[in-house]
Amino acid sequence: MDEKKLGPKDHGEAVAIFRAEIVGALTRRDLSPGELRDALAELSRKRWRSPGSDHTRTYGVSTLQRWFYRYRRDGIDALRPQPRRDRGRARELTDEQRKLLLDIRREYPHASATLIVRTLVTDGRLESGAVSPQTVRRLYVEAGLDRVHLRGGGGGKQRLRWQAERPGALWHGDVCHGSAILIDGKSRPVRIHALMDDVSRYVVALEAMHTEREIDMLGLFVRALRRHGPSDLLYLDNGSTYRGDRLRTACARLGVTLVHAQPYDAPARGKMERFWRTLREGCLDFVGSLTSLHDLNVRLWAYLDEHYHKAPHASLLGRSPAQVYEEGRTGAIDDLDEQKLRDALTVRVRRRVRRDSTLSVDGTEYEIDGAFLAGQMVTAARCLVDLTELPWVEHASKRFPLHRVDPTKNARRGRKDVEPKATGTPVDFDPPRALLDRAVGRRPRRGGGKGGAR
Repeated sequence: MDEKKLGPKDHGEAVAIFRAEIVGALTRRDLSPGELRDALAELSRKRWRSPGSDHTRTYGVSTLQRWFYRYRRDGIDALRPQPRRDRGRARELTDEQRKLLLDIRREYPHASATLIVRTLVTDGRLESGAVSPQTVRRLYVEAGLDRVHLRGGGGGKQRLRWQAERPGALWHGDVCHGSAILIDGKSRPVRIHALMDDVSRYVVALEAMHTEREIDMLGLFVRALRRHGPSDLLYLDNGSTYRGDRLRTACARLGVTLVHAQPYDAPARGKMERFWRTLREGCLDFVGSLTSLHDLNVRLWAYLDEHYHKAPHASLLGRSPAQVYEEGRTGAIDDLDEQKLRDALTVRVRRRVRRDSTLSVDGTEYEIDGAFLAGQMVTAARCLVDLTELPWVEHASKRFPLHRVDPTKNARRGRKDVEPKATGTPVDFDPPRALLDRAVGRRPRRGGGKGGAR
């Protein structure tokens, strides 16, 4: 044990030592009752600063006399401050009121003490000023029904420390909001997306972006898959960023089980939250004023590779995340070839091609060269493995490329005639004459030429 850190074990012992320093010297002297009274009177005129206090104060002779006899009889433990016997019991409340308040909190755990007291006063079940919200809060603390206790896992919900059986079995995914950066005079938001291995705390992918969308997480997921192969489970927050059909479909095709945390249950995401705190304290708080995401990302990646992955981790018994990840990683990425990855991350949606041969995919306008598809329902496909790759249309077992609409360029393009061209030979087609022939009883004409046989 380090002797330099030896000190009072709690505030009560600190107060007892403080009191003993005031009256302790008197207990070692042989004083007559008169001499003791004079010595205590002299001490009562001095000012003292008690432990934890910012101000000095005096103590009366009767208080000092009580400390003197307690210390001489029972030692320093007798000088510890004694808590009130009714501490936390809300003395102002009757048994019926106490039961009512506890029942309300159990049925409405999110109602504040202020709201509960105000409502009971309004409907006449409590007198105005009879009890304060602070008194009610002390009652809830005593009964284990305070908000902190309920949010932190009390109230019947047990929490246990857990982890996956091996590195690579479970990845955590989350987003951290960073400080905005100034680009070309405009403030742009910063959203840091990350995927972290559960057992080793190794960060398999991390990137700062301006947006917090499902497609952003999918792009990060693809980069992690290419480098490390798929995990068995993907554990994500319950936000809309992680509950889209694309992510769910991609995970199902890859054989990855997608799991979401319960809403408003931050402790269930404790490992990611602890990583974000480490990242802030070790890197984000010191990046200064940057002017691009690239500058931020290279600093984040340098921090991961040069410090975080190599540093001993308390929860890993002093080993580093990289060491634990490499030692325990048993899966291979050979089974995940590029074609399998493309098949898993190709999404398809039904779209109607407009009359100007355009359609919208992910909020971007594209056009198709096949003018004969105008007005038809088609299947638009896009591979999310490479977000720069243009989508395409699948129709009648054929694939038609799409390209971005350029209205200015289209203004100078020639139009293709999509109407069928007439043949050189006239075609006998006269609907009014056919009706007239029927009306007058003429026989229908035979043959395909004009003026054919009757």
